[in-house]
Amino acid sequence: MKDVKIVAIGGGTGLSILLRGLKLFSEDITAIVNVVDDGGGSGVLREDLAMLPPGDIRNCILGLASKEPVLQELFAYRFDEGRYKNQSFGNLMIAAMLGISDNFEDAISKISHIFAVQGEVLPATNEDVHLVAELEDGTIVRGESKIPYQVLKKHCPIKKVFLKPLEVNALPRSIKAIGEADIIFVGPGSLYTSLIPNLLVKGISEAISASTAQKIYLSNLMTQPGETDNFSISDHVKAIYDHSDIRFDYIVANNQEVSKEVKDRYQKEDSIMLMLSKKDRQYFQEQNMKVVESDFIEVKQGYVRHDVTKIVDLLNNYIGKN
Repeated sequence: MKDVKIVAIGGGTGLSILLRGLKLFSEDITAIVNVVDDGGGSGVLREDLAMLPPGDIRNCILGLASKEPVLQELFAYRFDEGRYKNQSFGNLMIAAMLGISDNFEDAISKISHIFAVQGEVLPATNEDVHLVAELEDGTIVRGESKIPYQVLKKHCPIKKVFLKPLEVNALPRSIKAIGEADIIFVGPGSLYTSLIPNLLVKGISEAISASTAQKIYLSNLMTQPGETDNFSISDHVKAIYDHSDIRFDYIVANNQEVSKEVKDRYQKEDSIMLMLSKKDRQYFQEQNMKVVESDFIEVKQGYVRHDVTKIVDLLNNYIGKN
């Protein structure tokens, strides 16, 4: 199945983990990654150098990299003291590459070549863009990193998110990849701050809607405080539908519980497991979406993650049979 064309859309840790599995299945992968991050090391570089945030891009490059482990380890290294404390060497490398490149897209392409990336990693847009949220009480919150904090502080959920400026253009390479794709993944990732921002970039949602690819929503495993408190899996999908023209063919969801110890740890942080409910199943049936559920979980150092080998097994069993 190495010639299957896959597009994966999202950001954050979830997408990079998925990419590690997808590269075992296909040699033709395009990751389209959000660029609205304004916190942490990425936020510092964005403010100091007026560049797009490199953090999620860096993680996705690592997810698809084929170079020796020591080079990947160097790219992921974070300084633990001094002025660069908590800054990633990979972020600094991307910033330096931007200085000798035509634009952010060109810089990422050069970095990807150095790391022998299996496919392409593309920013959702080359334009400077910020995420803004309107809460249910009418409060406007500007900045990706501030949104969950304000939701929790005000005990008021998100009504909608939008970009500033309202219209930014997608990369032509992204639109081309979507049009040629056999499979399009959306998720996993933070719903309002990783997934939906990509779909708000002009051209991406429309291209996905027009594509003949099999469109898959890979559900998160846990709810996220400040974004999806008390959300069901179908609530996630409805939020995506409210912000875009996309309609999914498949919903992929985990049906395996974790240990009480792990569950209790997450509950202390007001995060609960996402499992398909009767209401979810009814909604997906009404929307003509096929549900694929299985044990997709692995737990590492107490953290719940998607087991990428099981995602690959899903693809091997599913391609050509549906």
